[in-house]
Amino acid sequence: MEVVRITLDLSPEMALEGYRQGIFPMGHPNRPEITWHRPAARGILPLQGFHLSRSLARTLKKGEFEVTFNRAFLQVLEGCASRESTWITQPVRETYAELHRRGYAHSVEVWVGGQLAGGLYGVHLGGAFFAESKFHRQTNMSKVALFSLVQRLRFRGFSLLDVQYWTPHLSQFGVIEIPDSRYRELLRQALRSLCSFP
Repeated sequence: MEVVRITLDLSPEMALEGYRQGIFPMGHPNRPEITWHRPAARGILPLQGFHLSRSLARTLKKGEFEVTFNRAFLQVLEGCASRESTWITQPVRETYAELHRRGYAHSVEVWVGGQLAGGLYGVHLGGAFFAESKFHRQTNMSKVALFSLVQRLRFRGFSLLDVQYWTPHLSQFGVIEIPDSRYRELLRQALRSLCSFP
């Protein structure tokens, strides 16, 4: 993880400018600073390369859930932050809540029996979506959220879905690693687009 900057605060303006530059912020439990990261190898999910596993296909076919967008952003944010150790500290939560109020941060919610069962959130600029975190309370529901996000981004003409880092878990969906130089090229192209998320 390459740290390119450290700040003692985080504002919506700082976050948006960071995304435009290809860097993203992370908080630290019990520490006040915000670190800004630019990975040498960036994880992205090619929108036409989403891999649908058999178990997820079965879940989607059953359809025993409801998917919404931006209905419960704060609940999704809290769901993602509710871990023993999290980078989604209080300053981060406050900043992304404000980004949501301003129309830049969005959530995908998955409901089962009227209860929030999973979801994800991220930031949208131009034709780029910067996925920040996801969570689930029932099996496969965060995967349903990711599938629904990809479908919406495809439909809306987005060209870049940034997931920050490649992990074995994310690779099952088709996430790949690309060099930072290639990532920034794709980012510049995506930021020229005018895509609508809501």
